[in-house]
Amino acid sequence: MPVPTRRLALLFVVSAIALALSTSPQPETWIVVVSILVGLSIADLVLAVSPRTIEVRREVPSVIALGTPATIKWSLRNPTLRPAVVVFADELAPSLGAPTRRVRMRMARRSTTTVGLDLRPTRRGEFLVDEIALRVEGPFGLMARQRTRHVPMSIRVFPSFRSKDEAELRINKARILETGLRSAKGLGGGTEFDQLREYTVDDDFRRVDWAATARAGRAIVRTYRAERNQTVINLLDNGRVMAGTVDGVARIEHAMDAVMTLTTVATRLGDRCGLVAFDQEVRSVVTASNSRGQLARVVEAMFDLEPVFTESDYRGAFNETLVRFRRRAMLVIYTELVEQAVGESLLPALGLIARNHVVVIAAVQDPAVVTWAHGAASTDEHVYRKVAAIGALEERRRTVVRLQRLGATVIDAPPRALPMQLADAYLRVKATGRL
Repeated sequence: MPVPTRRLALLFVVSAIALALSTSPQPETWIVVVSILVGLSIADLVLAVSPRTIEVRREVPSVIALGTPATIKWSLRNPTLRPAVVVFADELAPSLGAPTRRVRMRMARRSTTTVGLDLRPTRRGEFLVDEIALRVEGPFGLMARQRTRHVPMSIRVFPSFRSKDEAELRINKARILETGLRSAKGLGGGTEFDQLREYTVDDDFRRVDWAATARAGRAIVRTYRAERNQTVINLLDNGRVMAGTVDGVARIEHAMDAVMTLTTVATRLGDRCGLVAFDQEVRSVVTASNSRGQLARVVEAMFDLEPVFTESDYRGAFNETLVRFRRRAMLVIYTELVEQAVGESLLPALGLIARNHVVVIAAVQDPAVVTWAHGAASTDEHVYRKVAAIGALEERRRTVVRLQRLGATVIDAPPRALPMQLADAYLRVKATGRL
């Protein structure tokens, strides 16, 4: 498809102005000028390199995390013996955060040029990109030949794992406890015998193995490690209560960070971890495993979830969980502590799982509401906001008490603190043998 350039339009405008300002422009002069410009345009179009001959290739990273920069690259090859000025526009969604979709470059003959742009996605999910509009200008820059090329590709944006470093710290802490460097390790009934070693002043005398002590002639103690191959299941609510924003991000994004943290810690410590994502229906299930690729499978199951603006079916999700995971497990429910929603949906269904499993409720607390509740109120607007914030916190407190009465452990924490408090709760469950 032939396309006139800005240079051609500018030449027409300049020529028209020049002729209009001349003393006595003749009609023949107009015809000559227009004929020259049209002739140059046709020649330019004929001499332009055909877009069919330009080879185009697009490259994107296999993994792009939400909010982190990633580079997309285009490689263009000009196999002809003529140089070319190429302009191309890619089919990139605005939420991919590209600074521009249009790139202009000069290509020498028989050359390959690579250009890259930094993407900073603002939304998770799978983005299908296909068409690239390719425009090749003629040697005079008056006309261009344009063609749409199909380069189909899927760009996948995964949730951001912001708490990865803190998760590693929890893993290292748990492993230190397992090596026997501190006597507090291995408390409770749910422990496995690890080894015998010589008694130190920090050891509990109740751990002394008297038979081994008699044989060795010196004090010997038993060391324990937390039981392994236990089961942790993340139940991620994808309903309307998780669509609300905290710190400018939907609650479900913070919950996904916590899911990845707990999955990392549990699997690295030898336990099996799985996922059930649900709203009105069960959206995805990841079988519990402690394999190295389990975190990738969990992320794969979550990355394209978008909150559904309906009430979640907890009873259906819990029944699905009981059918698929029959062993006693630690069930972590990621939801929001809205008194009405919890009272009407979660509490009636909680009895299905609270009797035979360790139940933990994880919720994201809004730091702004806490600040408003404890801050000064200097204007009427601030007074109303303070009263509303105090009422909201009191509602959450009542909801927490109701859940605790049914035997659930409730973690209501700010976004940055939630993954770590959840990991600590998991380590306490292991240390006390509740599984």
